Order: sequence, then C-alpha cells, then structure tokens
Amino acid sequence: MINQQVPKVIRTQDQYHEYLFEVERLFDIDLVPHSDDADRFELLTLLIENYEKSYYPITPVEPISAIKFRMEEKGLKQIDLAPYFGTKSRVSEVLSGKRPLTVSMIKSLSIGLGIAPQTLLGMESESEFTERASNQEINWSKFPIKEMVLRGWIDDIQSKAKSEIEGYVKTFIEQLGGTTASASFKRTLNGDAYSPSTHYKLYAWVSRVIQKSREKKKIGIFDPSILNKSFMKKLAQLSWSELGPKLAVQYLESYGIRVVIEPALKGTSVDGAALKDSDGTPIIALSLRLDRLDNFWFTLLHEVAHIWKHVDLDKTFVDDVEHMADTKDKFEAEANRIARDTMIPRTIWKRSQAYLKPSSKSMNELSRELKIHPAIIAGRIRKESGKYNQFSDLIGQGEVRKHFPNKQW
Repeated sequence: MINQQVPKVIRTQDQYHEYLFEVERLFDIDLVPHSDDADRFELLTLLIENYEKSYYPITPVEPISAIKFRMEEKGLKQIDLAPYFGTKSRVSEVLSGKRPLTVSMIKSLSIGLGIAPQTLLGMESESEFTERASNQEINWSKFPIKEMVLRGWIDDIQSKAKSEIEGYVKTFIEQLGGTTASASFKRTLNGDAYSPSTHYKLYAWVSRVIQKSREKKKIGIFDPSILNKSFMKKLAQLSWSELGPKLAVQYLESYGIRVVIEPALKGTSVDGAALKDSDGTPIIALSLRLDRLDNFWFTLLHEVAHIWKHVDLDKTFVDDVEHMADTKDKFEAEANRIARDTMIPRTIWKRSQAYLKPSSKSMNELSRELKIHPAIIAGRIRKESGKYNQFSDLIGQGEVRKHFPNKQW
C-alpha cells in the first residue's frame, strides 16, 4: 500500500489528493471482498465523500445574476424594476451589490418577474435554476441572432418575419439533440463559464460546435478504454513540439475524440467545452480566447479529463479555466487536478528548482526532464504565485491561433 497508516479525517488539500490517488490505485486492481485493501478502499471513499460534501458544497445561484438574467430575458432596463425596489436609485444599489434584497423586494420580484423565492434567497443551485429556467417558455429572440448571421451560422434573416426568424434559430438549436428545439434547449450545461445571463449565447455556441463536429471526416472510432494516465501523458508531451497544438488535435481525433476550434461569442468567457453528441461521439471544443500555449494545454487536458471521468449524454461542460483555480465544483476540481498533475506530477513539482527557485533556466531544465513545453511550467508558476507580470516571454503568447486559421482572429 502507499500508506499503511489508518486513514484519518481529511483536513487538508494535500491529504485529500493523497487519498484520491490511493483510491484510484485500489480501483484498478481486483479487490478481494472483506480484505484489508477492500476495507481500506471503502473507508477512503467515505472519507473523500465526506470531505467533498463540506469543501465542494452545491453553489447556490447568485440572486443578482438571476435578476439580471430575467431582465435580459424580458428586455427590461433598470428603470423598469423601480416598482419592485421602491426607487430607481435603489435598483442601482441592489444590482451593484451595495444594498441587500429586503423581504418586500423578494416578494415583489417573485410575483412581478416570476423568480422563485428560493432563488432570491440564495437557496437554489445553478443546476436547479437552469432546469427551471429551461422549462419556462423559450424566448427565441434572445439568441445572439446578429452575431450568428455575421459568423455564417444561419442565413441572413433581416427581411424575414418574426416567425421565420424563430424557425431558423429553432432548427439550428435542434442540433444539440432531442426531437424538438425546446427539448434540445433543455440539455444541461455545467461548468464555470456558465451563467444565467449568458445561457442563450452558450446554447448557440455549443450547437455550432456540434454542427462543426459532424462535418469532420476521417476520424477514428472512440473506445473509452483508451483514456488513462498514459494516454493523458502522451497528449501532454506533444507540447514539446513546435507543432504541438496541431499534433494534439490529430492525436485525439485518431482515437475518435473530435476537436472543434470555435471562437467564443461576445460577452462570454469560454475557454473550452466537453460533451458527447447524441450518438455518443465525444467532442472537445476550444475557443482559443487567450492565444497562449499555457492556456491551450491546460484547457485541452482539462476537457479530456471531463471526457474521461465525467461527461455523459445529458451533460455538457463549458469552462472558463483561466478563473477556476479555486472552484468549489468537485467535477471541475478533479479535472483541474488531472490536467495539472498529468503535465507536472506533484512529487516532481515540489522538489524541482523551477518551483523552489523559478527562473528561465530552471524552467527549461524541468521542461526537458518532463518533455513538455516550458510555457506550461511558466503558466503554473504565474497561477500559483498570482504574479501574472512575470515570465511573460515564456507562456507562448501568440503561438496557438496560427495553427488554426480562422477569420475571427
């Protein structure tokens, strides 16, 4: 065993990760029922679940985000909310976070705008809010129609009647899966890039990703069993090549994982996404929002981790990996850990000179040892230290998009 001591209540992140590693090891072997290893596996699992319940609680939807979402959905301005708040200035104060919601405001908003009281009280999770919102009538005009036309996703419909415009959008959204556009729109979106105020844009973007995925030819047949630590390590080491980003896409598609490069829509903060098409085909989407090698490789490994561990036919992860270091979502936290430790194993990182005395020289030495691009190491140092003004020359700025020509760049 890795650790012969009796497992204790988890109190630190290091202890949590240590137990996770051991559970993964025990999971990969045939355990004899009631053996010491089997009992240890069961105990470790209980300790991990208990820790996750306290450290990764279900995050409630932010009441102000819910109000802004409903404003956007109904086409309301701040002045339109004055009757619910009392005065125009009070609306501004509440929406900016300077004044809390009162009981009378919650009652008025619940009745007037149809927002559930539990949402306004901060007692409803993102998934519950999303499910309830998607069950309400869909406002098809809220999709980013102008941007969809400009990008060539749908035909120019300026001269069309409203009913025809809705028909174009419904047809486009049906690509998400489901027998009708309404059913497709209820596909569950998860991840740190999702917010109630952007969900129409994100559904449009994911639908475009699926459309482009289906256009791909000459791709391998996906076998879930190929996804393991060795597969992830080989993928990370492709970063060693100057053509790494392009080789990574070819590598994944040779194993049946389709990779789509699709720039994010305005007003969204999407770095990547992981999902499965209605036929079970795994899809990874990258926006290349940040044209940097460190961001590219972390996002890619993060999304592959989702395909490996989390994604199913009813769940789509849309991620802003640049700002999820302290995420409380256990799926995102696990994908972060897998991506981070695949590229630079913790045991190597903590004793490396790149960690102890970061410099261009020490980072290049670790880069050669691990056969990964130094941008990955520089990016990790910047992320962990919070000092984003250092090692800017090593993160591979401007070295990704050039491999994937797109008129949006």
